This record gives sequence, C-alpha cells and structure tokens, in this order.
Amino acid sequence: MFKSILIAAPGLREDVFSEETMKKIRTETHWLDADFAWGAADSHLNEMAEAEVIFSTWGMPKMDESFLAKFPKLRAVFYAAGSVRGFVTEEFWNRGITLCSAWRSNAVPVSEFALGAILLSLKQAWLYHRRLKDEHTLGSRIPTQGGYGSTVGLVSLGAIGWRVVELLKPFSVRVIAYDPFVDPDQAAKAGVTLVGLDELFEQSDVVSLHTPWLKETENLIHGGLLRRMKPNSTFINTARGAVVDESALIEVLRERADLTAVLDVTYPEPAATDSPLYSLPNVLLTPHIAGSVCQECQRMGDSMLLEYRHFIRGEALEHEVTRETAPLMA
Repeated sequence: MFKSILIAAPGLREDVFSEETMKKIRTETHWLDADFAWGAADSHLNEMAEAEVIFSTWGMPKMDESFLAKFPKLRAVFYAAGSVRGFVTEEFWNRGITLCSAWRSNAVPVSEFALGAILLSLKQAWLYHRRLKDEHTLGSRIPTQGGYGSTVGLVSLGAIGWRVVELLKPFSVRVIAYDPFVDPDQAAKAGVTLVGLDELFEQSDVVSLHTPWLKETENLIHGGLLRRMKPNSTFINTARGAVVDESALIEVLRERADLTAVLDVTYPEPAATDSPLYSLPNVLLTPHIAGSVCQECQRMGDSMLLEYRHFIRGEALEHEVTRETAPLMA
C-alpha cells in the first residue's frame, strides 16, 4: 500500500469523494489522515513529506518546484476532475510522476446533456416553447425534422464526441463529423461520415460542438460557418465558449430568428452583464452544467479509486495523462 493524502478546495471533497469511497481509500492505502485544502498545507508538512500518492479534485494547486519540494516521495496523482492544464508544470513532468485524471468520467454527463439537447432540438422544442410563451397558442406546425432521417453534425470526436456517437445509435439519425485527426475507416466502422467543416454546417439539422479550447481552436466556429446552417437548425455548445466567435454568433442569431443556439458555455464565463446572449429570444443559456454536478461528481472520485487499484497492481492505466496528451485536454 502507498501512503496517501487528499487535497481539494474547501467543501468540494465531500462532493467528489463520497463517504463510502473515502472509507475505501483509508482501507486500501496507507492513509496519512490528511484531507485538506491547500491553504491549510502548512499544518500537514509531515504528511506531505511522507506522501507517495495524492488524491485530488478541483482546487489542486500548481505543482511547481515549491510544491514538489514538499513531496519528495510523490509517485502518483489521481485527479478526480477533468483538465489538468491548470496545475501541471515542466518540473512535474520532469519528476516522472504518474498522473491520472477523471476526464473520461466527466465526459459521461456532458454527452448525456448533449444527447438530450440534440433530441429536443430535432423536435423544435425551443421554437415551440418560444412561440407558446409569446403567442399563447398551439398555432400551425413548425417544419420539424424529428429524429427519423435527420442529420446530426459533431464537431470533434474526442472522448465526449465518440460517446455522443454511441448514444445516438438507437435513434434513426445520420451522424456526420468534422475531425481532421480521426481515421476515416475508424469513423466508418462507427457509422459516422467525416466531412469538412463547411459541409457539416450546411448539412446538419443540429450541430453539436465538442472541440477542446486550444490556441489553435479559438474562434474555430465563425460567422461564415454559422450562416451556412439549414433553416430552423440548432447549434449546441457544451465545449468551451472561446472556440466560438461569440460576436459573430450574436450577429447571425440576430439576422436569423429561425436558428437556435443552446449554450452551456460562453466566453467570458458567465457572459458580460450587457451581453445580447441574455436577451436574444433564440438563445438558450445554461450555467456550465453539462459536466459533472452534484452526485454526478462522485463518479469521478470512484474512477480515481479504481485507477489507484490498477496502479498499485502494476496494471495498465485507463485514465493516464502524459506530457503529450495534457495540452490537448479541454
């Protein structure tokens, strides 16, 4: 058994690591009885000096030279959240410490949220909702794609995009995707047709964005693409707001009342208080809830306990993050 501690932001440990999971950590590791936020680190210097394993979640401090000096025996970090870009450093990678992240576990609720939004969009739920509220009448039918034979376009096939592909399989929809790094044969076997970005926006009844926020992907979705969207179609963003040219999105939505944008993320986040996104009738805003919230967060803690078990047995790790893969995470 490895000597372990847990570091988390105040109040978040309980959200991510259930009492049942904590009991298992205390039993399956040499628990140093250290469960703290980084602001209280000075009271745990002895435990940090002995720790070989860190369990963590949101609130993990930057693992720079000063941090690492307090952990001379550290061998592995099990981070029960998503992206690690906020705390990893060159000093960390140079130490050769194993790092695992629950990013695949966090992909589960995001893909489920996207699926729900896609299916409701295909039924024109947002347009009907607006009309009922404004006109107080059922009125005539809006041209509606529905699920049968419609086209769903996915921008990027990472962990979330591929899971959306799987979730869409029971429905009679055509799935197309844009991802220049995916092998066409792999896509074809999954029933996905790879297309260019222009084609995807032209052909899709719903476009769902799953691209990570990298310098190279900022403003990837621009006004020219959005203007190519089909009548009465929907754009869904559960990725990152900076991947979309937000001023262009607002301009297009003003021009085309038939389009709907379902935005779980914006840039900045939240949107500026005077942003038109709050008042545009064809925008549905949610406060970054597609990812793990409340009890869903415990899936991430459980997955990191399972990963620790693989680590201690010398088995292949399912969620390891490396120096090469870390920059590609959302």
